[in-house]
Amino acid sequence: MYELGVVHRTVHRPSEADVAQLAPFGVATIHEAMGRTGLLRPYIRPVYPKAGLIGTAVTVLLQPGDNWMLHVAAEQVRPGDVLVAACTTECEDGFFGELLATSIRAQGGRGLVIDGGCRDAAELEEMDFPVFSRAVNSKGTVKATLGSVNVPVVCANALVHPGDVVVADADGVVVVPAGRVAEVAEAARKREENEEVKRKRLAAGELGLDIYAMREPLKAAGLRYVD
Repeated sequence: MYELGVVHRTVHRPSEADVAQLAPFGVATIHEAMGRTGLLRPYIRPVYPKAGLIGTAVTVLLQPGDNWMLHVAAEQVRPGDVLVAACTTECEDGFFGELLATSIRAQGGRGLVIDGGCRDAAELEEMDFPVFSRAVNSKGTVKATLGSVNVPVVCANALVHPGDVVVADADGVVVVPAGRVAEVAEAARKREENEEVKRKRLAAGELGLDIYAMREPLKAAGLRYVD
């Protein structure tokens, strides 16, 4: 059950060096390296092409149609942070725009992931302030009802704790638990090395059928070739 009306000021963040270990890897690689976990639902999309971000989570629990807590959260942002905003119920109103982005950037924030709407998409692109959202929606919000800041939230079906590492790119958004950053980075590195070997073999003309030893299982499943 969500804790309402509270701001937790203490967040245990991984070091910048630990976070940087994940920077070379894409969302798909990190997701696979974590045992195919951590993904937000695919309806969370970048509001402009080529947006991408990586940083530590400051979590925000919003009430529908109310962006009060985003302003509260701005005070808790530290350099390298990403706001991750969930809502107590589904809402696609435009919680966030260019003015809030200006405020978050001034505190050293790197972007926003929100299971809700945002607006000012053109201005956000011009600023190169990455936002990954449920919708782009001009409809504004009010400031009237308390949510919370830096509590665990479920954002687009993913559990996010303050201080977790958030990575987002054209393929989606993934959350890495703060205590697993080094482990996941190493697993991602090994996966990339393995993929590079396969990439070279595929480029040389080998088929996935042979690289992945698919022929016998396909035959056993009943696949027939007819000339």
